[in-house]
Amino acid sequence: MSEPIIAQKAPYVLDVDPGGYYWCSCGRSKNQPFCDGSHKGTEFTPVKVEITEKKKVAFCGCKHSKTGAFCDGTHSKL
Repeated sequence: MSEPIIAQKAPYVLDVDPGGYYWCSCGRSKNQPFCDGSHKGTEFTPVKVEITEKKKVAFCGCKHSKTGAFCDGTHSKL
């Protein structure tokens, strides 16, 4: 399996409203941390995230988190 591109070595901390979001797992999107379709032609697919209430979320920016779309601190070891 290919390695994703590291978009940034820090999380994207955002205030989000309830709804569905597609997190970019490949690191190629120009609309980080969300998918813009740049993964087409790769083995990567976006990860759908359902947010049930308005809150602050730390989306993974390095694309290596063991918790999928959410930051787990892995960027500090890259």
